[in-house]
Amino acid sequence: MKKAEVGNVIEFRDGLQGIVEKVNENSVIVDLSYMDNFQNLEIEQRTVVNHKNYKVIKETNI
Repeated sequence: MKKAEVGNVIEFRDGLQGIVEKVNENSVIVDLSYMDNFQNLEIEQRTVVNHKNYKVIKETNI
């Protein structure tokens, strides 16, 4: 499994998507406001996701 990098878009838990803001040893911090329907979901803007629980769907070219 490939670890995400800052700026990558990841998908996790039931199709939620977000942009990786920080990569930690065992997890990433993700900004969920990337999703078009973010306002309707009534969830926090940021969350922590373990490396085992996501897949990278779009990589950055930094």
